[in-house]
Amino acid sequence: MAAPEPDRRSKPGPAQWGTRLVQKGFNSDVMYRGLTFHVQTEDWGRDNPFLVSRVYQAGAVIKSVKTPYSEVLSRLQLRDPEAIRLAMREQHQQILDLLVSGQLF
Repeated sequence: MAAPEPDRRSKPGPAQWGTRLVQKGFNSDVMYRGLTFHVQTEDWGRDNPFLVSRVYQAGAVIKSVKTPYSEVLSRLQLRDPEAIRLAMREQHQQILDLLVSGQLF
């Protein structure tokens, strides 16, 4: 029996899944009003060009934000891994800011 393939998502920087180049995402745990929220932001890659943030509470998704690349990146930035990572980081921080300010829900 062949050994299982390693989990490529654990490597830093962009990961290659077939022809799909994706960025490693961001994860944060935040306490707000006595509750713990987990915020996850990920890049769905060039084949499915969206940045997606999800807010979890007690394991359930309670908010999801899906942003097309075209809303946050210029045409020239669409293939720039650093520009994509920066846009993903900015979206993640915006979700965190909205959550702790009470404006997310």
